Amino acid sequence: MEGRQKKGCCRHNEPLHEKNCCHHSQENNHDKACITLVPIFNHLDEEQLDEIMKRVKSVSYQKGEIIYRPGQQSDSMYIVSRGRIRIYRLSESGKEQLLRILQPGDFTGELALFRHSVHESFAEAMVNTDVCLITREDLQEFLLKYPTIALKIMSEFASRLDESEKQAARVATERVETRIALYLADCVENQDGNMEITLPMTRKDLASYLGTTPETISRKLSELEMQGYIKQMSGRKIKILDLENLLLV
Repeated sequence: MEGRQKKGCCRHNEPLHEKNCCHHSQENNHDKACITLVPIFNHLDEEQLDEIMKRVKSVSYQKGEIIYRPGQQSDSMYIVSRGRIRIYRLSESGKEQLLRILQPGDFTGELALFRHSVHESFAEAMVNTDVCLITREDLQEFLLKYPTIALKIMSEFASRLDESEKQAARVATERVETRIALYLADCVENQDGNMEITLPMTRKDLASYLGTTPETISRKLSELEMQGYIKQMSGRKIKILDLENLLLV
């Protein structure tokens, strides 16, 4: 994280040594929401938040830019202030496996808290994205000073582990249409029960996440629509017409 603005962007298919990145640093007080958005910090009072903000470095990335890649040193927590980040891995054959998508308030790189390590996955800005960086040393200091932060982080770890286990079980045991139905149900839950949902990822990313192909995703969604369970709308919007029976496919 040199904090310099450069021409070009780092994309996942560029060689590791070609770091033509276009990220640049911003003033620490540029976006206090970067901290107040995050569940691990938003329970702190104003004075405590101000103390954390003094240690935060705000960085911007352009769409398609690689934020980190496997093998790079992991020494900071990345908190999304604006935009979206996709976390994925590549198999030896080059096949992509989407692990998760980070929205504003989400964070990654937290394993740096506990050990000196390198990243094992790619993090790529899906749109123009702002993140806040907190170094291992600073965050460990805050954990000792404000133990409630540690409890919040452990809660997030538990949620991620539960989600990873569910996802692995679905890919291993469920039919594709069942995986899609369960994912759509999760979207309804995550979007406050709204039956008109917006998919948080493209169909290509959804296919990677659910362990199938974009063509299969499109075909299965069309079949679910013909059966009267959903209605595909413009963009990534889908209206759930019959959630109860959708979960029985």
